[in-house]
Amino acid sequence: MKRSPMTAGTTLAVLAGMLVAASGQSASAEPSPPARTALSAAVSAADRAAASGLDTLAKGPDEQYERQMVTPRVRGSAPDISVANVQAHLAQLNTIASQNGGNRRAGSAGYTASVAYVKGKLQAAGYTVSEQTCTSCTYRGNNLIADWPGGPSDQTVMFGAHLDGVAAGPGINDNGSGSATLLENALALAEQNPTMTKHVRFAWWNGEEQGLQGSKYYVGQLTAAQRSTIKAYYNFDMVASTNAGYFINNVDSAASAPMKEYWDSLNLAPEENVEGQGRSDDYSFQQGGIPTSGYATGASYTKSSAQAAKWGGTAGRPYDSCYHQSCDTTSNINATALDRSADGIAHTVWKTSVGTTAPADDFSVVVKPVSGNVQPGGSVSASVSTATTSGSAQTVKLTASGAPSGVTVAFAPASVQSGSSSAMTVSAGDLTAPGTYTITVTGTGTATHAATYSLVVGGGGTCQARQVVANGGFEEGVAPWTQTGGVISNRTAEKPAHSGAYMAWLGGWGSTHSDAASQSLTIPSGCSAYKLSFHLRTDTDESAGDPTAYDTLTVKLGTKTLATYSNTDAAGSYVQKTFDVDAFAGQTVTLGFTSSEDAYLQTSFVVDDVTLNVS
Repeated sequence: MKRSPMTAGTTLAVLAGMLVAASGQSASAEPSPPARTALSAAVSAADRAAASGLDTLAKGPDEQYERQMVTPRVRGSAPDISVANVQAHLAQLNTIASQNGGNRRAGSAGYTASVAYVKGKLQAAGYTVSEQTCTSCTYRGNNLIADWPGGPSDQTVMFGAHLDGVAAGPGINDNGSGSATLLENALALAEQNPTMTKHVRFAWWNGEEQGLQGSKYYVGQLTAAQRSTIKAYYNFDMVASTNAGYFINNVDSAASAPMKEYWDSLNLAPEENVEGQGRSDDYSFQQGGIPTSGYATGASYTKSSAQAAKWGGTAGRPYDSCYHQSCDTTSNINATALDRSADGIAHTVWKTSVGTTAPADDFSVVVKPVSGNVQPGGSVSASVSTATTSGSAQTVKLTASGAPSGVTVAFAPASVQSGSSSAMTVSAGDLTAPGTYTITVTGTGTATHAATYSLVVGGGGTCQARQVVANGGFEEGVAPWTQTGGVISNRTAEKPAHSGAYMAWLGGWGSTHSDAASQSLTIPSGCSAYKLSFHLRTDTDESAGDPTAYDTLTVKLGTKTLATYSNTDAAGSYVQKTFDVDAFAGQTVTLGFTSSEDAYLQTSFVVDDVTLNVS
């Protein structure tokens, strides 16, 4: 995984004859801003035992895992991927690094030898293998592309991992783990040689650590027609972290469904991969308009107490304490996490692309927000989203039931192609009785699926007092916020959150840059008070005596700018900001925070505990 904008680069001298091993998340394409310094020093892994076998986990001085066999409950016809075979690939990558200056950095002899090793295995298994030279990469090198025969060429599912590491060491978790699990899955597919319902393509990327350069080059060389044939891309970057978390990219998307299904079957309750957003090769495909997902087990972010209770391991420690360091060797591998990742990939390959018959056409229906408040004589809006979950897209007719007398529900349009959305408007007549009602929104195509919407009808000016902002403390991940990559996080380099562990950190780059976080709010009518509040901490490297607003944070509700803050407002602690927003009663509007920095000297705007209370 490429380095986060906040993480300072790790540059360790490689001593001749010494085996070094480092990896984690690759260097960002742009320099790290001064404010986003590295997290606390990683725990020494000198005493970490090498993982050996299916049921053994690597142990660090602060991590204790229970010895357990992995027994998947969701398997179907997917093969059980041998974790011992995956570890054999990792051992070979470690040897390649030690024989080539201690690393497998893009452009190095170690990277070239890694490509040759993976390519030889794939060719022997019967793949059509090609090398694509990335002419725009900082270190010119080759992407490795492998196609398995069979399946319709206009229905391609891609699985990828970056093969390069950093200069500090061999990069066995970052990202030998993703590369090796992908290779063993490719070999298992060849050995099984099943009937294919989709065409499967595997890829190993060059230059990820320099800013996703290999995958960007690959996507950039595709024509619009070629991009349209790729139905999903799955990315695997750091899937065996010793203090493992279990994360899925775009965890609630249709593409992620088979990956989530498998980890759910192990009672892992995976979370959104907030740490990895915009930092690995799936982002290149996402920018190309291709659905993406993938597994990750964490890098330099810190495991929370709740995560440790759920997954094991040690709270307050990084998921991978050897991130981008020389200790990222074969001893820095959690065999259970590796096995769970490898088997989950197999499940996804089989679920998306293997079978004796083509998968049936199917879809899903989601309503957001899930509730709304309306006064008699008024209306409220929501969005009905559909997604193609298997097979091909189809026409879905939308209807509603359960509305009380006097309430009408309209859809624009009334029928959509799965993958598209419709605007739902719920209108209440003047004589509609107050109360809370459940409206069922049904989508009908080759199958029938439904979602529910809770409607509160206020009567006689009665106010349903409540807090409107969802996840205003950012403790539940990203949803339902929309953000630029990495804004919502639990990073501590910019001081702790106002409360809890998470906050929205905008700015802090020290270069021309803009960050944003926003959320759609449905504000009820009929109340007497509407108070928007949030806590803001501002710090800057600009001169304290300079009155010029070089860097700004703009707060908007709907089209109205509520306030603009700048480097001149820098303070040493959080300050609560409160606004009367009565004018927005009965409306659905977007609350947005947007930062803008000039080319010099960082300013960080940290937002936390956002609320909109109506009473």
